[in-house]
Amino acid sequence: MVDPSLLAAGFLAKCRERILPLTQSAERDDEALMDLQAHSPETLFPDARNAEVAYSALLLRLGAWQASHDLTNDDESPEGCFLHAIIHRMEPNPANSAYWWRQLGQHPAFRQLHSRAQAVLSEHSVPDWKLKATWDPLLFNMWCEQAQRSPGTEREKAALAIQQAEWELLFNWSAERAN
Repeated sequence: MVDPSLLAAGFLAKCRERILPLTQSAERDDEALMDLQAHSPETLFPDARNAEVAYSALLLRLGAWQASHDLTNDDESPEGCFLHAIIHRMEPNPANSAYWWRQLGQHPAFRQLHSRAQAVLSEHSVPDWKLKATWDPLLFNMWCEQAQRSPGTEREKAALAIQQAEWELLFNWSAERAN
């Protein structure tokens, strides 16, 4: 039997080849999805904080928006709300995304996300995007809406980079061993 951490690492490597788009896309990695769906969340992430959210995050990253949504639809855990908010932002349905951000409230990953967003904004020229003192996912939703209307710009590049950090932090938090 293959070590679950090696399996999960293999899927994560496939995900790193893909940029998570700001809106859902028809582009999918069907081969990787078939491989992933041959395993259960508990098999890939046996001692994780939230195996289903880690698994669902991989589905989303591989382009299976609907499958990811279906898996997290009834998950009202903090991580489920976090991922559900991202999924609905990508739909795009910012009002539904905002609902899930409000359900979540704060999350331990937000502090690190705020720092990562500061670094991204220092690399991209988007003068009217100013972070608040703490991470504000509703503000980021608004930025993503702006970026969706201006493809190829610094706005889009910054939003994609922040969303990537957001995904990574949520995935890592969820896949981490539960204490």
